[in-house]
Amino acid sequence: MTPARQHLADAHRIVVKLGTHVVMHDGELARDRLSELLDGLARLRQSGRELLLVSSGAVGMGMRVLGLKERPRSLGDRQACAAVGQGHLMGVYTQMLAARGLTAAQVLLTQEDLADRDRAICLRTTLLRLLELGVVPVLNENDSVSVAELIEYQRAQGAPPASTAFGDNDGLSARVAVALDADLLVMLTNVGGFFTANPKSDPAAARIPELDGVDEAAFARASGGSAGGTGGMASKLAAAALASSEGTAVLIAGGGEARVLERALGGEDLGTLVTVAARRPARLRHIAVGARRRGALVVNEGALAALTGQKKASLLPIGVVGVEGTFEQGDVVEIRDGSGRVHGRGLVNYGADACRKLAGRHSDDIDAILGWRGYDALITRDNLVMGAV
Repeated sequence: MTPARQHLADAHRIVVKLGTHVVMHDGELARDRLSELLDGLARLRQSGRELLLVSSGAVGMGMRVLGLKERPRSLGDRQACAAVGQGHLMGVYTQMLAARGLTAAQVLLTQEDLADRDRAICLRTTLLRLLELGVVPVLNENDSVSVAELIEYQRAQGAPPASTAFGDNDGLSARVAVALDADLLVMLTNVGGFFTANPKSDPAAARIPELDGVDEAAFARASGGSAGGTGGMASKLAAAALASSEGTAVLIAGGGEARVLERALGGEDLGTLVTVAARRPARLRHIAVGARRRGALVVNEGALAALTGQKKASLLPIGVVGVEGTFEQGDVVEIRDGSGRVHGRGLVNYGADACRKLAGRHSDDIDAILGWRGYDALITRDNLVMGAV
């Protein structure tokens, strides 16, 4: 047993995320599998651990109730399925947890709930009080009013990239884990962890037991989306990168493994464990995770290399090739490359209109272009978070 695995036994506050293919099977509720998982969760709760459940499956459950055989392609239809399915899904959790002596609490979230500081504080207070009362919060993105997860499904089907809040419940579970200072995030899926290649297409693919952070090589290995859900291994790696960079260990494991939660927390070599990095200061954590993204600055390769280098440069106007969205001075914006991939976040020193005028220009020209001068950089390095966001 490695030292990192030994530390899992000490995890007290744990977020467990169940993927669509864990909750559903061939269009039906995977009741036996769910029952075994909740048995394990109940035993862990009885041992004194605090547990929160993030569950996918509302759209799939809605499809079953409505008698739909194929996942709807229309955004409105998927929202309708989510609205129908969420109540039925929560009814299952309420009943099954009650049979194990536990009380369930439904918590539906949208982007604004974690982006707005006051609402995020209220959410944290509510969830912590529920845990104190011995309740198991069951969380999901509120798909009937928030389109982030459903738009991500369109992107997984080949639609153009779109900026999303959570993207799927992988991202939601990571942000909740960070917001609550969780010790561990367990993402249970239909594969047994992260592999050297896609195990569905490469029989020689080998499971990677541990990752010391999530780097470009790891993302390059991840491919494909989830046919019945919105996630995929790339989504899970992004969530793991975010959570681990903020001090929460992440385990990606197979939801079909017998007693997977108890065995993993006992130190058994299951799934892929992403170890934790040093925790960021609270201000930078808010930029990386909590604050709502208002727009984006698209940077060239030279600027990206400078931002991600060891000296961590500020973002100067000369390195910006595009500006997206509408934002004001002091808002949080994403840092993207030309392909649309997000590499970081930061507090911008100029509004969107000013950034468009300054893009590609030298800092010495700011006075002449704007008629005034605030900062030499569009984002100063002290207000910049690169990497897992």
